[in-house]
Amino acid sequence: MEQLIRCVNCDEVFLKTPFDQSPEYEPPPGQPESYRVIQKDDFEDFLKLHRDHRLEPLTILKDSFISEGLYHDPFRTSYFKATNGKEVFLIKRSRQDIHQPMRYQLIYGDYELKLLRLEAQSEAILKQWSFEFKKNPSLLERGETFLGIFQKVLHSLRIDQLERIDEESPSSLDIYYRLDDIGLAFLLRNCRNRFKGKDYSEVEGFIYRHKDDGVLLVKATYQIQIHEKVKTKKEVIPSLLPLEKQKAIQKKKS
Repeated sequence: MEQLIRCVNCDEVFLKTPFDQSPEYEPPPGQPESYRVIQKDDFEDFLKLHRDHRLEPLTILKDSFISEGLYHDPFRTSYFKATNGKEVFLIKRSRQDIHQPMRYQLIYGDYELKLLRLEAQSEAILKQWSFEFKKNPSLLERGETFLGIFQKVLHSLRIDQLERIDEESPSSLDIYYRLDDIGLAFLLRNCRNRFKGKDYSEVEGFIYRHKDDGVLLVKATYQIQIHEKVKTKKEVIPSLLPLEKQKAIQKKKS
Protein backbone atom coordinates (compact mmCIF):
# COMPACT_ATOMS: atom_id res chain seq x y z
CA MET A 1 0.00 0.00 0.00
CA GLU A 2 1.35 3.42 -0.93
CA GLN A 3 1.36 6.32 1.53
CA LEU A 4 2.53 9.87 0.94
CA ILE A 5 4.37 11.30 3.95
CA ARG A 6 5.17 14.97 4.55
CA CYS A 7 7.79 16.37 6.91
CA VAL A 8 6.03 19.38 8.41
CA ASN A 9 9.30 20.97 9.44
CA CYS A 10 11.03 20.73 6.05
CA ASP A 11 8.09 20.40 3.65
CA GLU A 12 9.78 17.39 2.07
CA VAL A 13 7.61 14.50 0.93
CA PHE A 14 8.22 10.79 0.53
CA LEU A 15 6.07 8.14 -1.12
CA LYS A 16 6.19 5.04 1.04
CA THR A 17 5.64 1.85 -1.01
CA PRO A 18 6.02 -1.92 -0.47
CA PHE A 19 9.20 -1.73 -2.56
CA ASP A 20 11.13 0.53 -0.20
CA GLN A 21 12.97 -2.47 1.23
CA SER A 22 13.63 -4.19 -2.10
CA PRO A 23 17.35 -5.02 -2.31
CA GLU A 24 19.56 -3.90 -5.19
CA TYR A 25 21.79 -6.28 -7.11
CA GLU A 26 25.10 -5.32 -8.68
CA PRO A 27 27.98 -7.41 -10.00
CA PRO A 28 31.21 -7.33 -7.98
CA PRO A 29 34.24 -5.84 -9.81
CA GLY A 30 35.62 -8.36 -12.29
CA GLN A 31 32.77 -10.84 -11.75
CA PRO A 32 30.04 -9.90 -14.25
CA GLU A 33 28.26 -13.25 -13.95
CA SER A 34 27.65 -13.02 -10.19
CA TYR A 35 25.77 -10.42 -8.18
CA ARG A 36 25.98 -9.10 -4.67
CA VAL A 37 22.90 -8.11 -2.74
CA ILE A 38 22.71 -4.57 -1.35
CA GLN A 39 20.06 -4.23 1.34
CA LYS A 40 18.13 -0.96 1.42
CA ASP A 41 15.25 0.69 3.23
CA ASP A 42 14.34 4.02 1.66
CA PHE A 43 11.70 4.85 4.25
CA GLU A 44 14.10 4.18 7.11
CA ASP A 45 16.58 6.55 5.45
CA PHE A 46 13.85 9.18 5.24
CA LEU A 47 13.06 8.76 8.94
CA LYS A 48 16.72 9.13 9.90
CA LEU A 49 17.06 12.27 7.80
CA HIS A 50 14.03 13.83 9.51
CA ARG A 51 14.59 12.56 13.03
CA ASP A 52 12.92 14.76 15.67
CA HIS A 53 10.73 16.33 12.97
CA ARG A 54 6.98 16.03 12.79
CA LEU A 55 5.63 13.83 10.02
CA GLU A 56 2.10 13.61 8.73
CA PRO A 57 0.34 11.47 6.12
CA LEU A 58 -1.13 13.14 3.03
CA THR A 59 -4.11 11.89 1.08
CA ILE A 60 -3.69 12.04 -2.69
CA LEU A 61 -6.68 13.67 -4.38
CA LYS A 62 -8.21 11.43 -7.00
CA ASP A 63 -8.28 12.68 -10.62
CA SER A 64 -5.77 15.47 -9.86
CA PHE A 65 -2.90 13.92 -11.86
CA ILE A 66 -1.54 15.72 -14.93
CA SER A 67 1.70 15.06 -16.81
CA GLU A 68 4.01 16.85 -19.20
CA GLY A 69 5.30 14.84 -22.14
CA LEU A 70 4.31 11.42 -23.43
CA TYR A 71 2.83 8.73 -21.20
CA HIS A 72 5.61 6.24 -22.06
CA ASP A 73 8.42 8.71 -21.24
CA PRO A 74 10.04 7.57 -17.96
CA PHE A 75 11.38 11.11 -17.42
CA ARG A 76 8.07 12.92 -17.80
CA THR A 77 7.17 15.36 -15.03
CA SER A 78 3.83 14.90 -13.31
CA TYR A 79 1.78 16.94 -10.88
CA PHE A 80 -0.97 15.93 -8.47
CA LYS A 81 -2.67 17.31 -5.39
CA ALA A 82 -2.65 15.99 -1.84
CA THR A 83 -4.15 17.14 1.45
CA ASN A 84 -3.57 16.76 5.17
CA GLY A 85 -7.23 17.53 5.80
CA LYS A 86 -6.58 21.25 6.33
CA GLU A 87 -4.46 22.35 3.39
CA VAL A 88 -4.18 21.21 -0.21
CA PHE A 89 -0.66 20.93 -1.63
CA LEU A 90 0.62 20.55 -5.16
CA ILE A 91 3.14 17.73 -5.55
CA LYS A 92 5.66 17.58 -8.39
CA ARG A 93 6.96 14.14 -9.36
CA SER A 94 10.09 13.85 -11.52
CA ARG A 95 13.43 12.15 -11.97
CA GLN A 96 16.66 12.77 -13.87
CA ASP A 97 18.11 9.26 -13.83
CA ILE A 98 16.26 6.09 -14.86
CA HIS A 99 18.15 4.16 -12.16
CA GLN A 100 16.99 6.49 -9.39
CA PRO A 101 13.52 6.56 -7.78
CA MET A 102 11.02 9.29 -8.46
CA ARG A 103 11.54 12.54 -6.53
CA TYR A 104 8.61 14.38 -4.95
CA GLN A 105 8.54 18.12 -4.31
CA LEU A 106 5.84 19.92 -2.34
CA ILE A 107 4.66 23.21 -3.86
CA TYR A 108 2.43 25.80 -2.19
CA GLY A 109 0.07 26.71 -4.99
CA ASP A 110 -1.91 25.17 -7.80
CA TYR A 111 -1.76 24.48 -11.52
CA GLU A 112 -3.99 25.39 -14.42
CA LEU A 113 -4.16 24.20 -18.00
CA LYS A 114 -3.59 26.96 -20.56
CA LEU A 115 -5.00 26.31 -24.03
CA LEU A 116 -2.24 26.59 -26.64
CA ARG A 117 -4.11 25.66 -29.78
CA LEU A 118 -7.29 24.09 -31.14
CA GLU A 119 -6.90 22.06 -34.30
CA ALA A 120 -8.66 19.72 -36.69
CA GLN A 121 -7.61 16.11 -37.27
CA SER A 122 -6.39 17.12 -40.74
CA GLU A 123 -4.73 13.84 -41.70
CA ALA A 124 -7.69 11.75 -40.53
CA ILE A 125 -10.19 14.01 -42.30
CA LEU A 126 -8.39 13.92 -45.67
CA LYS A 127 -7.78 10.18 -45.45
CA GLN A 128 -11.43 9.41 -44.68
CA TRP A 129 -12.61 11.88 -47.32
CA SER A 130 -10.48 10.20 -50.01
CA PHE A 131 -11.71 6.76 -48.97
CA GLU A 132 -15.41 7.63 -49.01
CA PHE A 133 -15.42 9.78 -52.14
CA LYS A 134 -12.92 7.88 -54.29
CA LYS A 135 -15.75 7.04 -56.72
CA ASN A 136 -17.10 10.61 -56.75
CA PRO A 137 -14.72 12.73 -58.87
CA SER A 138 -16.59 15.97 -58.13
CA LEU A 139 -15.88 15.58 -54.39
CA LEU A 140 -12.65 13.58 -54.35
CA GLU A 141 -10.48 16.61 -55.14
CA ARG A 142 -12.29 18.92 -52.73
CA GLY A 143 -11.10 17.46 -49.46
CA GLU A 144 -8.90 20.49 -48.82
CA THR A 145 -11.94 22.73 -49.35
CA PHE A 146 -13.87 20.88 -46.66
CA LEU A 147 -10.84 20.92 -44.34
CA GLY A 148 -10.53 24.70 -44.76
CA ILE A 149 -14.20 25.15 -43.84
CA PHE A 150 -13.79 22.92 -40.78
CA GLN A 151 -10.72 24.84 -39.63
CA LYS A 152 -12.63 28.11 -40.01
CA VAL A 153 -15.34 26.73 -37.72
CA LEU A 154 -12.74 26.19 -34.99
CA HIS A 155 -12.36 29.97 -34.59
CA SER A 156 -16.01 30.21 -33.53
CA LEU A 157 -15.82 27.52 -30.83
CA ARG A 158 -15.77 28.12 -27.08
CA ILE A 159 -13.74 25.40 -25.48
CA ASP A 160 -15.62 25.65 -22.17
CA GLN A 161 -18.86 24.71 -23.96
CA LEU A 162 -17.53 21.62 -25.73
CA GLU A 163 -18.00 18.06 -24.52
CA ARG A 164 -14.79 16.26 -23.68
CA ILE A 165 -14.34 12.84 -25.28
CA ASP A 166 -12.29 9.97 -23.83
CA GLU A 167 -10.16 9.57 -26.93
CA GLU A 168 -6.79 7.83 -26.54
CA SER A 169 -3.84 10.19 -26.74
CA PRO A 170 -0.09 9.72 -26.13
CA SER A 171 -0.12 12.84 -23.91
CA SER A 172 -2.44 13.95 -21.12
CA LEU A 173 -2.15 17.51 -22.45
CA ASP A 174 -3.87 16.59 -25.72
CA ILE A 175 -7.63 16.50 -25.13
CA TYR A 176 -10.37 15.81 -27.65
CA TYR A 177 -13.78 17.45 -27.86
CA ARG A 178 -16.96 16.95 -29.83
CA LEU A 179 -18.43 19.81 -31.87
CA ASP A 180 -21.35 21.44 -30.08
CA ASP A 181 -24.67 22.13 -31.82
CA ILE A 182 -23.63 25.69 -32.72
CA GLY A 183 -20.36 24.55 -34.27
CA LEU A 184 -22.13 21.77 -36.14
CA ALA A 185 -24.73 24.19 -37.53
CA PHE A 186 -21.99 26.62 -38.58
CA LEU A 187 -20.13 23.81 -40.36
CA LEU A 188 -23.25 22.67 -42.22
CA ARG A 189 -24.19 26.21 -43.26
CA ASN A 190 -20.74 26.96 -44.65
CA CYS A 191 -20.63 23.65 -46.50
CA ARG A 192 -24.02 24.41 -48.03
CA ASN A 193 -22.53 27.59 -49.48
CA ARG A 194 -19.62 25.72 -51.10
CA PHE A 195 -21.15 22.38 -52.11
CA LYS A 196 -24.33 22.21 -54.18
CA GLY A 197 -27.07 19.70 -54.86
CA LYS A 198 -26.13 16.05 -54.49
CA ASP A 199 -22.58 16.94 -53.46
CA TYR A 200 -23.86 18.81 -50.44
CA SER A 201 -26.05 15.84 -49.45
CA GLU A 202 -22.95 13.63 -49.59
CA VAL A 203 -20.94 16.08 -47.48
CA GLU A 204 -23.76 16.40 -44.96
CA GLY A 205 -23.81 12.61 -44.60
CA PHE A 206 -20.03 12.63 -44.11
CA ILE A 207 -20.38 15.16 -41.30
CA TYR A 208 -23.10 13.26 -39.45
CA ARG A 209 -21.25 9.93 -39.80
CA HIS A 210 -18.08 11.29 -38.24
CA LYS A 211 -19.08 14.09 -35.89
CA ASP A 212 -18.68 11.77 -32.90
CA ASP A 213 -15.58 9.81 -33.84
CA GLY A 214 -11.87 10.55 -34.24
CA VAL A 215 -12.28 12.09 -37.70
CA LEU A 216 -14.19 15.25 -36.78
CA LEU A 217 -13.21 15.50 -33.13
CA VAL A 218 -11.41 18.71 -32.22
CA LYS A 219 -7.96 18.38 -30.64
CA ALA A 220 -7.00 20.86 -27.92
CA THR A 221 -3.37 21.09 -26.79
CA TYR A 222 -2.72 22.52 -23.33
CA GLN A 223 0.25 23.70 -21.31
CA ILE A 224 0.66 23.30 -17.54
CA GLN A 225 1.08 26.59 -15.71
CA ILE A 226 2.12 26.52 -12.05
CA HIS A 227 0.90 29.32 -9.78
CA GLU A 228 2.91 29.36 -6.56
CA LYS A 229 1.60 31.30 -3.61
CA VAL A 230 3.43 32.92 -0.75
CA LYS A 231 3.92 30.46 2.05
CA THR A 232 2.36 31.56 5.31
CA LYS A 233 4.63 31.99 8.31
CA LYS A 234 5.29 28.60 9.79
CA GLU A 235 4.13 28.03 13.34
CA VAL A 236 6.51 26.63 15.92
CA ILE A 237 6.54 22.90 15.39
CA PRO A 238 7.20 20.66 18.40
CA SER A 239 9.78 17.92 18.14
CA LEU A 240 7.33 15.13 17.57
CA LEU A 241 7.64 12.16 15.26
CA PRO A 242 4.47 10.08 15.57
CA LEU A 243 5.21 7.83 12.61
CA GLU A 244 8.64 6.89 13.94
CA LYS A 245 7.27 6.33 17.43
CA GLN A 246 4.56 4.13 16.03
CA LYS A 247 7.14 2.15 14.10
CA ALA A 248 9.23 1.69 17.27
CA ILE A 249 6.19 0.47 19.19
CA GLN A 250 5.38 -2.03 16.46
CA LYS A 251 8.96 -3.37 16.57
CA LYS A 252 8.66 -3.89 20.36
CA LYS A 253 5.38 -5.75 19.95
CA SER A 254 6.89 -8.01 17.31
